Amino acid sequence: MLKNDQLDTWDRENFFHPSTHLAQHARGESPNRVIKTASGVHIEDRDGNKLLDAFAGLYCVNVGYSRQEIAEAIAAQAKELAYYHAYVGHGTEASITLAKMILDRAPSNMSKVYFGLGGSDANETNVKLVWYMNNILGRPEKKKIISRWRGYHGSGLVTGSLTGLELFHKKFDLPLAQVIHTEAPYYYRRKDLAQSEADFVAHCVAELEALIDREGADTIAAFIGEPVLGTGGIVPPPAGYWEAIQKVLKKHDILLIVDEVVTGFGRLGTMFGSDHYGIEADIITIAKGLTSAYAPLSGSIVSEKVWKVLEQGTDENGAIGHGWTYSAHPIGAAAGVANLKLIDDLNLVQNAGEVGAYLKKTMREALADHPHVGDVRGEGMLCAVEFVEDKASRTFFDPTKKIGPQVSSTLLAQDKVIARAMPQGDILGFAPPFCLTRAEADQVVAATARAVKTVLG
Repeated sequence: MLKNDQLDTWDRENFFHPSTHLAQHARGESPNRVIKTASGVHIEDRDGNKLLDAFAGLYCVNVGYSRQEIAEAIAAQAKELAYYHAYVGHGTEASITLAKMILDRAPSNMSKVYFGLGGSDANETNVKLVWYMNNILGRPEKKKIISRWRGYHGSGLVTGSLTGLELFHKKFDLPLAQVIHTEAPYYYRRKDLAQSEADFVAHCVAELEALIDREGADTIAAFIGEPVLGTGGIVPPPAGYWEAIQKVLKKHDILLIVDEVVTGFGRLGTMFGSDHYGIEADIITIAKGLTSAYAPLSGSIVSEKVWKVLEQGTDENGAIGHGWTYSAHPIGAAAGVANLKLIDDLNLVQNAGEVGAYLKKTMREALADHPHVGDVRGEGMLCAVEFVEDKASRTFFDPTKKIGPQVSSTLLAQDKVIARAMPQGDILGFAPPFCLTRAEADQVVAATARAVKTVLG
């Protein structure tokens, strides 16, 4: 145990953890779990605790843990060529192959892929490209980006601004002035309970139109949104939402950035969320599922419309002044190639749709009648349970009671199942690897029902 104690000390004295209560962790008041190994949908810590990871890390280990095909591809690439940059036309077999594989799977209007490392830097790239594009088109005033409250798009300066969650703004002087927010398509949390889904979609459209009118369409460059709200609550949009929103954007000549960091490469049971909802993007953000997190890699897929303006810009101004040292890193690209092959070979997109639907159905059957479960929702291999103090009046719990975190920690303690307590609400989120079986889904549902009973009766 001396080794474990020393590791714990080193951790608390040296390691700056993201999204962590820093003072409590440094004082030893919060748990420190060191993960040692993993396989399939399970991870195991240094003390031998085997946990069913029903959130796939952070929605990202889509093919499951310990896939040797990806590990071997990474090792082979590292031995042959661990790194070379992608500047000034340089490439590697892995990066060129992966770009082709992505475009073979992407919506037909997409043209090129720019590679980064994570979803945050990809969305930073997207905003820069949109601003560059409007300067080339002689529209220097058309720069504002519309995002949505409860949306998640990263935690940088621009991307943290795009994110519509208080935690990512508080004390960081965010959001920046160029980012403005509109209504989240969160039907369960509508203010007017009498509204039908169609009425609520009309309300979202009216709110967007009013924002555009106030700001001026000639000042607004783009709208960014996730096909399904992720960290903001795992919220599928109401029927007809994306069709209606796209009509507004086209009318006002506002580009559409579709953030598919969570939904890309199969999580909704379709290759992209854009396919699932009939969305025609100008730019698509990809990351997590691109490599199933076996190596860092992200991408910005740009449409033919955007690409033509970027070409024009370089004809007029020379080489584009944007790049990352690790853009198209060959090890990340090799992981991506192996990952996408594995998704195809194991038919994981179909499994995500089928087992994901089963997970939502059985979760709803197990919990929908509970007096403190207000909503059970999901799409594909995404599911969420939202807790309320009073179901009939849809009265939410006092946030200080931390009901969502209590259920999450109880689920882990009682049955060693990992789910995520989502921010800004008492919401328990599930986003398992695509290889989840029905038997494992049953295990997750039964454990969740036990945890809810323990915490809420």
